[in-house]
Amino acid sequence: MGGAEEFLGKALELAAGAAGTQLSAVRVAAGLVADAVGEGNTFWVFGTGHSHVIAEELYGRAGGLANVRAVLEPGLMLHEGLLKSSLLERLGGLAEVLLQVNAVSAGDVVLVVSNSGRNAVPVEFAAGAREAGAKVIALTSLAHSTAVESRAPSGLRLFELADVVIDNCGVPGDALIEVDGSPERTGSTSTIVGALLAQALVVEIVTLLAERGHTPDVLRSLNA
Repeated sequence: MGGAEEFLGKALELAAGAAGTQLSAVRVAAGLVADAVGEGNTFWVFGTGHSHVIAEELYGRAGGLANVRAVLEPGLMLHEGLLKSSLLERLGGLAEVLLQVNAVSAGDVVLVVSNSGRNAVPVEFAAGAREAGAKVIALTSLAHSTAVESRAPSGLRLFELADVVIDNCGVPGDALIEVDGSPERTGSTSTIVGALLAQALVVEIVTLLAERGHTPDVLRSLNA
């Protein structure tokens, strides 16, 4: 077995492991969001680089919550260039600007997505959100994050600032498959598993809101 077959098998195995081990964390995180939304507060989502894909996955999505606020800073995404995004996500102080523009407040919940959990912007965004009185959910790779040092001036990594940590169970470096003749591994899993866990979080939030007597504000596909 090799190539696509190997990746599909190992990626599905990893996803199944994440589903089994992270359900409790997803439920705790969903409880925080349901509390916030039920009280009229805001659910924010934020990620840099490829992690911004998870923020977009939860924003304006059919079957998703209408009252999600995604922080989508163009320079931290990829369409303005990989180098620019990579350099900016390491820039100390930038998160403070984003938090001023996006008014995260006491009672809100913020999901911060970062596979490595080491760069300054996601770390400082989480720290600033906590200082504002919001709860922080981290979606990260604990295997990767615990194997590296922080690039944030505080020396902290994302998981060390979170009220709840959801582990995407990815390997350090994200890429899963070794191929003879290739100097680097291939087949990354953080987006695949991250989106799976993020959607599980949404379903759990909607379920909790309905059980508590709220009518969940869920989006319907414009193409349905």
